[in-house]
Amino acid sequence: MSTTYDSYLGEVLLDEATVRQRVQELARRISDDYRGKEPLLVCILKGGIVFLVDLIKGIDTPNSIDFMSVSSYGAGVRESTGAVRIIMDMEQDIGGRHVLIVEDIVDSGRTLHYIFNLLQARNPASLRICALLNKYERREVDVPLDYIGFDIPNKFVFGYGLDLDEKFRGLPFVGVLKTELLPK
Repeated sequence: MSTTYDSYLGEVLLDEATVRQRVQELARRISDDYRGKEPLLVCILKGGIVFLVDLIKGIDTPNSIDFMSVSSYGAGVRESTGAVRIIMDMEQDIGGRHVLIVEDIVDSGRTLHYIFNLLQARNPASLRICALLNKYERREVDVPLDYIGFDIPNKFVFGYGLDLDEKFRGLPFVGVLKTELLPK
């Protein structure tokens, strides 16, 4: 794999300015909705980290963060196995807390549905979901998305936290993989 993204980029789906503006809008809404509640933002690693960092910069109400790492992928190229496993659980007790799950992308919804139910069983005061990207065409399981950055078409995307074989997460935009490079 080349070390530069341009040989993989088919198109820029969401440019840096568009992403930045929308994240700021989401941060303002979250600030308003959680005023006086001190939410706990639970970032789903690894993809959600870039989104979380930019999001918390714009949230002007006290908050804290924690992390979870989950996997539903096997060793192959981005085909979910359907079985979700917790790689790293969060450290904080969420009982009685206002919790906001921060996720990079929701496509089938299976992984996020599993996480939502797992956290709901831990008795938070409230549980909401904030997703940067929503691939509504791929949805197999309904999940209650409270904050959505962008509804996107069913394309393979990378950048702004989303990886292409663990590379290019640091790109400031969301790009689409060239069609000819998609797995057959």
